[in-house]
Amino acid sequence: MRKTPFDAKLKDIMEGIYRNISDAAKTYSEPDNLVAGANIAGFLKVADAMYAQGLV
Repeated sequence: MRKTPFDAKLKDIMEGIYRNISDAAKTYSEPDNLVAGANIAGFLKVADAMYAQGLV
């Protein structure tokens, strides 16, 4: 299978998502609980956006 620039960009995005989830899990929950890490990372992203808009 031939790799394209799209494949490389997608890989970078997916690695970033994993890193954010893993970091959130390590910081706020159990280090190996990626479900909790995903929920926490998503919450933090929404909360940061709300704060930036002056909603909180």
